[in-house]
Amino acid sequence: METHTPLLKVEQVGIRFGGLKAVANVNMKLYPGELVGLIGPNGAGKTTFFNMLTGVYVPTDGSIFFKGENLRKQPPYKITKKGISRTFQNIRLFEELSVIDNVKVAYHSLAKHTILSSILRLPNYFSGEKEMDERALEFLKLFNLDQYRDDKAKNLPYGQQRRLEIARALATNPELLLLDEPAAGMNPKETEQLMDLIAFIREKFNLTVLLIEHDMSLVMGVCERIYVLDHGQLIAHGTPEEIRNHPKVIEAYLGEEVS
Repeated sequence: METHTPLLKVEQVGIRFGGLKAVANVNMKLYPGELVGLIGPNGAGKTTFFNMLTGVYVPTDGSIFFKGENLRKQPPYKITKKGISRTFQNIRLFEELSVIDNVKVAYHSLAKHTILSSILRLPNYFSGEKEMDERALEFLKLFNLDQYRDDKAKNLPYGQQRRLEIARALATNPELLLLDEPAAGMNPKETEQLMDLIAFIREKFNLTVLLIEHDMSLVMGVCERIYVLDHGQLIAHGTPEEIRNHPKVIEAYLGEEVS
């Protein structure tokens, strides 16, 4: 594995809020095509770490390299264009927009027509909108959401809203997909279906996936490697079997074995 060039390389990354170190000295490498987990107790710094990867927060220390380019201090929209997309711990859909428009929103950063052509309703505007409609519908079919295309996003069942958020993230054509607790609020059947979906989209879109999740059955079932954060510090890294039996991980989860 080490002979390959990492897609994402995180070196000694940390961030302070006032005098508080929320994350400190985190190192991570993700290689093309991997599905990697990031776990830890509540408040461990997992979402803060995602926010640094996507430009929401600027790290106080360290560097983040994506395809060899340092992303530090780059804004979120530029990081998205470079090929990193994410979902959120709390679903962030445009609730009043239709299901298909939620996916089309992601395409606008990649749209070929300009604002001027949109205002003047030039031919390339209509061809561009038609192309976005067709591509968005393809994604909805892939996620079995096409029958809801004209429904408001807020009217979808919870599990379907999660699927829609993942579909929207994929619409930006990423190379690295960050999933922040995608199984949160799902029942066991929905979680099982999500495991299959994550494995499927990784293969179909040739993605590298970094997954934050509290559901250990999901993490252990789909991830090849796992990183563990506790109090903003990286305390373990290894295969699911190694992590399941790691003393520091067991201690971090209040003495209970990770099952």
